[in-house]
Amino acid sequence: MSDNLSLQDKIAIVTGSGRENGIGAGIALALALARNGASVVIHYVSDSVKERAAQVCETLCNAGSRAIAVQVALDTIEGAKHLVGETLEGFNTDHIDILVNNAGVVYFCPITDEVNTKQLSDVFQINVLGPFYMVHAVLPYMPRGGRIINISSTNSKRGNVNISSYAASKAALDSLTWSWAGETEVDLTRAEHRAGTAADVGDAVLLLVNEKSRWITGQYISVSGEVTY
Repeated sequence: MSDNLSLQDKIAIVTGSGRENGIGAGIALALALARNGASVVIHYVSDSVKERAAQVCETLCNAGSRAIAVQVALDTIEGAKHLVGETLEGFNTDHIDILVNNAGVVYFCPITDEVNTKQLSDVFQINVLGPFYMVHAVLPYMPRGGRIINISSTNSKRGNVNISSYAASKAALDSLTWSWAGETEVDLTRAEHRAGTAADVGDAVLLLVNEKSRWITGQYISVSGEVTY
């Protein structure tokens, strides 16, 4: 097997990817989901982003990938199921290999200011429950070897003045990620139920020394098949 980053024939959903200058579009483009052969769903919510999402899709298609844009809010389980359904139908497939939970919102409000309870609720509804709903909706269609990636923030560990609700929502997402890894994702993502090998560690190092890992530094990375104790 060659050591490449090919995602040929993989189906990927990247939530919150409709803005060409945003992290979601960057994941679909620079992270090379499309460039390496994956078919990618570009997700967006607002009507104002529709044309930009179409442009992201066009860019992916020009790069040789398949891409579709789907507009739906993910603050309900029905919205998440709709996105999954549109993915399966749009690519005429029965599986989804990659889910990137990137969609999120920020609410700027110091604790001493007047609180907009609707905006405060939206932060947790979209940043925490949105990924919860998406994982729940995708899992029945994710084959062994599938990948779920939740985009968090350094604020989840350090906090941040004025956007404390956002920081707390990302901390909650971190906690969900760890819990899901123990609950269901291990069975999907771990290559085999076996002890790790020197080659497993070597492959992890290979990923980190690749130029595509240029923005990763000073991190603790466990190569243990999810075992952390």
